[in-house]
Amino acid sequence: MKFDVGVPSGAIKHFETWVGTGQLNQFAVAAEAAGLDAVNVTDHPFPEDSWLANGGHHAFDPFVALSSMSAVTSTIGLRTNLLVAGYRNPYMAARSIASLDVLSGGRVIVGMGAGYLRAEFDVLGADFSTRGKRFDEAIEAMTAAWSGTSVDRDGTFYPAHGHSMVPVPVQRPRPPIWVGGNSAAAKRRAALLADGWLPFPQPEVMAAITGSPALTTLADLKAGIDEVFDLRIEAGLEGKFDIAFSSFDRPDPEGDPDGERFRERLAAYEDLGVTWLSLGCRGRTLVACQEELAWLAEAVVGPYRRAAA
Repeated sequence: MKFDVGVPSGAIKHFETWVGTGQLNQFAVAAEAAGLDAVNVTDHPFPEDSWLANGGHHAFDPFVALSSMSAVTSTIGLRTNLLVAGYRNPYMAARSIASLDVLSGGRVIVGMGAGYLRAEFDVLGADFSTRGKRFDEAIEAMTAAWSGTSVDRDGTFYPAHGHSMVPVPVQRPRPPIWVGGNSAAAKRRAALLADGWLPFPQPEVMAAITGSPALTTLADLKAGIDEVFDLRIEAGLEGKFDIAFSSFDRPDPEGDPDGERFRERLAAYEDLGVTWLSLGCRGRTLVACQEELAWLAEAVVGPYRRAAA
């Protein structure tokens, strides 16, 4: 199992306080030094004030942030979490992803989602009502563009006749695409069109806001994973397929200083087929995050890797 960590969502609103005298890049440097496999950033170009007032968050442009972090690291993966498919023309998104993959030496992981914030769709001039169908076609359009050959496809939303894109991504035939979401549509999309599924833990109260089903137990997670793999089997699909999940409980340096309790839970995720686990960061400043990442290396990632060796 691999591990990743996201830039804290609260860091952007209070960035000057959070970053102090440091730089955002140092978060990725610390994550790489801790032995983590990827760093991730969210995607909210222009969120509605009422959503922000009820727990929502701002975000850096994901491609700018990940490009910046790629310049000071050499091995850590660079993941979008989640790139909202309907916010951008897929050919423009494909160009950004390919550029980042080339300039980072093939480290991009494309976490994508359908999105649920109608107001943000509206202000961006995006179509909320057709976001699912557009998402399906966007994956196909992006994959065609990444071929590096002339694209000739009709499509309901993104036809292209006689257009080509270079550079092509380093990762062939494309950077891995993980589809996020707990809904039946998200599971189908992940199973049949993508390279991984990214479910997320979600209580009932949050499910009412996102419109995506709650996921509160390991049994819920198992049922979802089984459904995704059943869909792949029915479709005759084989090959590598990732399950990336944010753990129900975050590592707790204060309550679990040696990380033993958290490490004991990792086997349960592995048994279900989880291949990536997001660890999160509680730090309210960059320095606190750096210290927490160093603790993760010592108490979680390092011991886990030694035990698995």
